[in-house]
Amino acid sequence: MIVFNYETPFELPNEIQTQEWIQKVVADNGFEIGEINYVFCDDNYLHKLNVEFLNHDTLTDIISFDNTLGKLISGDIFISIERVEENAKDFKVSFENELHRVMIHGVLHYMGFKDKSDDDKIKMRNAENAALSLLKY
Repeated sequence: MIVFNYETPFELPNEIQTQEWIQKVVADNGFEIGEINYVFCDDNYLHKLNVEFLNHDTLTDIISFDNTLGKLISGDIFISIERVEENAKDFKVSFENELHRVMIHGVLHYMGFKDKSDDDKIKMRNAENAALSLLKY
């Protein structure tokens, strides 16, 4: 089950199509969805989580808490809509493209993709691009 929660005035358009897209990406990678909770919030909300749980006093676009067991994907993914908007401008992409990239980024982490080393970052970006190519709406 994929649930979208809102702690900011933002509302995700096309929730059903987005759920179907995430499910396809997960299935294509040989995993199943348990429970994924997306929480869309602002910078302040996410900053507090970053400080409290990760001891990082910085702004970020996404924090994910992984509860995956084996091939059953579960977790909570917090996304700052403000950071996504800023990053979209900085990277010169649409807000929707950046939002979907961040959304799938969290799920890819649950499937074992990393992004600490340069090699891992390339693999993560390739997986993000492959997932984005499946998005239809």
